[in-house]
Amino acid sequence: MTPYARNSKLAAYQSVSVHGGVANADPHAMVQMLMDAAAERMAAARGCIERGERGRQASLLHSCVLIIGELRGSLNISEGGPLAQNLSDLYDYMIRQLVLANAKSDVGLVMEVSRLMDEVRSAWIAIGPEVRKAARVAVPAPVNAVATPA
Repeated sequence: MTPYARNSKLAAYQSVSVHGGVANADPHAMVQMLMDAAAERMAAARGCIERGERGRQASLLHSCVLIIGELRGSLNISEGGPLAQNLSDLYDYMIRQLVLANAKSDVGLVMEVSRLMDEVRSAWIAIGPEVRKAARVAVPAPVNAVATPA
């Protein structure tokens, strides 16, 4: 089996795994998936910077910028108040640092954003049980759809 075929099969498996995860994920889990994806891409981009793979580096960091932009866009500033605004500002900072990291091929900037994302991700995971519990309480009980004869 060629390395390409192996990579192709791995990519297909990962795609099915990710798509299956998204289809069954609650909103909290989907945000965590985005954070995980950004972290994975930043780790890969660090390796690309170290090896001088500029094209792949740019692609990975661009993907990170898009993911963090999605995270930022998903914030509800009006309901989240100062916490959501601070997180929005942090995401904006992360995006700017990644753009600069790409322009300068600076592994240190990527590592800084990676550490910040790890902190946000850890907090996100910590609130998971509380969020899921609140979501279960907020979902109304299913209504019996079977009509009774009159």
